[in-house]
Amino acid sequence: TREMNEEEAYRVDLGQIDFDALREHFRKGRKRTVLEKLKRAIENRLNTMVELNHNRMDYLEKFQEMIKEYNLGSKNIDEFFKELQAFVHELDEEDKRGIREGLSEEELVLFDILTKPEMDLSEKEKAGVKQVARQLLDRLKEEKLVLDWRKKQQTRAMVKLTIETILDNLPRTYAPDIWQAKCDLVFQHVFDHYQDANHSVYAEAG
Repeated sequence: TREMNEEEAYRVDLGQIDFDALREHFRKGRKRTVLEKLKRAIENRLNTMVELNHNRMDYLEKFQEMIKEYNLGSKNIDEFFKELQAFVHELDEEDKRGIREGLSEEELVLFDILTKPEMDLSEKEKAGVKQVARQLLDRLKEEKLVLDWRKKQQTRAMVKLTIETILDNLPRTYAPDIWQAKCDLVFQHVFDHYQDANHSVYAEAG
């Protein structure tokens, strides 16, 4: 039926939504239904984006603040709909950032861990960090992320040593305390996201 087709239209992946059609549904008076579907789609997309890269938490916090302000009555439903559309554009740009940086999703996460929030780097230094991120990911997946590596002290220690060894190639801008903090953050990221070289949240997402 037509109603079922419209319902299905709201269920598609956020990146495939026809915003012209969505605005038409909105214009015809289905404002709250459209708004709720759009909010849910954004929330699902954000959850996936944050799971892949925790450095995107600021997008989730911004979204939650937008909803809070709307619920408090600081903007009407039409204003909120426009704000959500603009926010989707921001998410689209974030999704494309890895391509612009010349990095895969996995490499981008490491790059973000190594550069956010406190590092102010030149373009040459950023290029060096990207190289370190690529090298580290390749070395870990080729040699160190063996089956059940997280369960054994020896294999965990090998992963940690590999991280520290390769991160020693970071630009000299990284003071010793910042370098150590980055080593710890990268290890925790790898521990949380990689079961082994072939099983990770990134392999599942792909």
